[in-house]
Amino acid sequence: MTVESVSAAYPARLEVDYPEQHNRVTTLFRVILIIPIGIVLAVLTAGATRTVYDQSGKVVSTTSGGISAGLFVATLLMIVFRERYPRWWFDFVLELARFSARVGAYFVLLTDQYPSTVEEQSVHLHIDYPDVERDLNRWLPLVKWLLAIPHFVILFFLAVGAFFAVIVAWFAILFTGRYPRGIFDYVVGVGRWGLRVEAYAFLLVTDRYPPFSLH
Repeated sequence: MTVESVSAAYPARLEVDYPEQHNRVTTLFRVILIIPIGIVLAVLTAGATRTVYDQSGKVVSTTSGGISAGLFVATLLMIVFRERYPRWWFDFVLELARFSARVGAYFVLLTDQYPSTVEEQSVHLHIDYPDVERDLNRWLPLVKWLLAIPHFVILFFLAVGAFFAVIVAWFAILFTGRYPRGIFDYVVGVGRWGLRVEAYAFLLVTDRYPPFSLH
């Protein structure tokens, strides 16, 4: 089986339609234009921090969390103790991942479409709903983050490369109106790789180890 067919069959998949032309004006001001929808995403996913002081003013406890961390912990507990992944719960996780992907794709110039909170637009993200009792090992979620460490290391360097690739693409769009196809495929590939690792280690929807591939 080829790398492409293995990746295509993975339970988490990401594709972005390649645009033949980009709007140079919105590309030029993308960092500013992303702010409103970025705030929406941040408010939706950011956690609240609470710090408790004793009578002397010394910090005795600090708590912080967010919806992403909360979903991870809650899903882990549901799988370990009940072997369940409620469908409504999964649907929320899926739609949040799709919205985040649209915002991310807009920010890195993969699309000129302003991110919608509802419509799929040109960013196609799919995650298969798991049959927990049949497809998932109830104890594996406890160590998936550890098993995924090699991916975290590689993704760090891939993300650094993507950062500079997007800068090159920004200049290319301003001068030619086009996103170089090779750079486009690379940036999408990094996002695809990250999605598979997220699905495995944090969304906990599959026990299949993510392939080391951009495709």
